This record gives sequence, structure tokens and C-alpha cells, in this order.
Amino acid sequence: MFVILAGRADASLPGTVSEPLARDRREPADGSRTLSPVTDAHAIPPDADLQDAGLLDGLEGQARAERVELLRWLHDDQGYAVEELVRASATETLILMPSERVIGGKTRYTEAEVAERAGVELDFLRALERANGTPADVEESGTALYTDIDVDAARMARSFVEAGLSEEQILNVSRVLGRSFGQIAEMMRQVTFELVVRPGSSELELARNYQAASKLLAPSLGPLLETVLRLHLRKAVATEIVTAQERSSGALPGARQVVNAFADLVGFTRMGQEVPPETLGAVAGRLEDLADSVVAAPVRVVKTIGDAVLLVSTDAAAMVDAALRLVEVAAEEGEDFPQLRVGIASGQAVSRAGDWFGAPVNLASRLTTVARAGSVVATQDVSDAVTEDIQWSYAGSKRLKNVADEVKLFRARRPAEPAASAPPAPPAARARRGRR
Repeated sequence: MFVILAGRADASLPGTVSEPLARDRREPADGSRTLSPVTDAHAIPPDADLQDAGLLDGLEGQARAERVELLRWLHDDQGYAVEELVRASATETLILMPSERVIGGKTRYTEAEVAERAGVELDFLRALERANGTPADVEESGTALYTDIDVDAARMARSFVEAGLSEEQILNVSRVLGRSFGQIAEMMRQVTFELVVRPGSSELELARNYQAASKLLAPSLGPLLETVLRLHLRKAVATEIVTAQERSSGALPGARQVVNAFADLVGFTRMGQEVPPETLGAVAGRLEDLADSVVAAPVRVVKTIGDAVLLVSTDAAAMVDAALRLVEVAAEEGEDFPQLRVGIASGQAVSRAGDWFGAPVNLASRLTTVARAGSVVATQDVSDAVTEDIQWSYAGSKRLKNVADEVKLFRARRPAEPAASAPPAPPAARARRGRR
């Protein structure tokens, strides 16, 4: 998808108003805009009806004219009912309605009808919606807000139940997918907007451009997401370790010995009070990019949390090396990028729903609060486990929040480069030194 986006960023999208598809707009010679002529009074609601429906409230002049133009196109050409326009207007999504239909199809089912067609209980359908992060408005539960995609999703959930998964297992997976896909959808929305928004675009132009971009990109979404998911599943299966005890008990992989690291941007909170939100978001995004660029198996990025990155590994040496490299590449970003500080701890932790929980996760996070900017600090067990290619120095004992005992800290550094030996003096010089 992103290859397609990059390749078409400066090109006209098929179906945009830069092409003849803007057939219902007429541009007078003086550059002013007039609305499309009303040719069918029954098909297109008059302005009075739009006003009575509250669709033109607070709009005047050019803004009102553009809104009328958009509403007429949505109602007449795209077939939206006035009630649908009112709902979209309340959420300020009128421009996105055609794109939404391209992606999800036309709304035609109530919640109860989806459950009936998919063969699932209504309570399970609602639980699935909440897990996916797409709950319907309870007050509109009898309204046709659902599409064929909703029916297909519920049918797939039923097929997993028939395959032997419990409803709770399906909901757990759906929660993780819902959170991840929510972020993916937001990123795709942002990228697509950057593709279609042009200075001075009217609402109708933007709606058409966004619709055209969705038609171009939507067919690639399924294959793209499936491919990435399969790659991650392959990696997860390849790195999963199932112990003999777990095989014997038949239980899920439980707590295991791992090394966790938290990398934290120094002064990020203060920075948020001094720079625009866009700059702050760019810094957080750059941290994620840096982590992805330096982290490699057996170290893995678990998640990013605004100004911090959580890493996990079963190899202490690889973790320390990754932490040092992350600090080094952050320093190379220059003065405008905050310094990093990293805390590393090891211990028993458990993986659930793609995240990690346990003492080393909490301890690594606490260590960042006492680490110096641009440094990597670790607990003694980590420093004892990594004896090659790293220089350790004792950084004192600290009392940390919600940690019962004092924690001995050790600072990790790359080994100092050996000083270059001086070249041997020429014979004459040696002789002169010898006579002194």
C-alpha cells in the first residue's frame, strides 16, 4: 500500500475533480462557483429541507454553498438518505461517507439481523464488537448501521467456535487485533489524507478525491494485512519455547526467564509544553523508527508507549548491545532530538496478548527514572551475565518506587579503544636519548 501511495503522491487520482468526473460542477469564467442545476426536485432535497434537518446550521456564504453542493451530491449521486446525512453531520464525517461505503459496503442490517444471518447469539456479537473496538451506539441498536463485512466477521468468529476455540479465546484475540488494527486504520487514514488534500479544495472535491483513493487502495488492504500477519505468526512460532513441564501439563507457556529493557526519552514531558503537538508526535515516531532499525533477534520490540520503548529478549548480552546501540543512534540525531536513557532487568515474566508482565518489566521501567541521560543501567544479575565486550561500572544502590529492597545498579559502556602505541624512534633519536 505504501509503495502505491508513494508512487502516486503527485499524480491525479482517477475519479478526482482534476478529471472530467466533476461533471456536475460548472466553473464560470470569472472563477466564481455556482451549484449544479436541480433537475429532479424529488431526487434532490431543496435547501429548505436541508436547513430543516439541521444540515446547514451555522454555515453562511461560501461555506454554506459548498455544504449544499456536497449534500446534493451525496443525496442524489451517491444515494444517501437525509437521515444518514444527519448522522454523519453530527460526527463531522460527511466528506468520508463515500469512502466508508467503498471500504465497508452499504449499511443494510440491524444488529439483530447481523446476529441472525451469522448464526451467533446477540450477546456474543455485542461482546465481539466491544473486543474489536467497534461497539455500536446502544440508542441506535435498531437502526441499519451494519454491512456485509459485519456479517462476514461474525460468521468467521462462529467458524472459530466450531473449530474448537472458546468464545473467551476469540474475544482475547479480537481485543489484540482491535487495538492493533485501530492504530493501523488511523495511520492509513492520515496517509490517505496527505495524499488527497490539496490547498483550496472544496468539500465536494475532497470527498471525491478520498473516495477515489479508497477505490484504488481498498483491494490491497486484505492481502497486505494478511501477509504481514503471517510473517509475524511465523516469527512468533519460530521463537516460541515450550518447556517439558508445559508439554506435560498441557497448559499455555507460562512465566519464563527473560530480560526486559525500557528506553525512555529524557525531558519528553517538558518538551510537550514547549513544542507543537505535531513536533512531539514526530519525535515519538522517530524513536519507534530508531528502535526498529537497531533491534534484531533475539531482541524484540514489544511496544512503544509515547516516549518509551519496551524490549524483551532471552539473551542478556544481545539486550545490552541493543540498548547501547539505541542510545548511540539517538545521540546521532543531533541536539533537537532528546537523549535516551535505558534500564535493563531480568527475571520471570509472562507474555499475554502480545505484551509482557512481571517483575523485570516493572523494574526496568523504574531504572529509567534514576539513569543519567545517554546511559544504560542494569541490575547486578544482568551485569554478571554479560562479561564480554562490555565495561561495567558500579552506579550505586537506589531505592525505587514499589520495589521493596535497594537495587544495585551498574552502568554499561562499550570497551574503550586501546591507545595507539607510538611508532619506534629512529636509531639516531634512540642514540641521543641514550646519551642524556
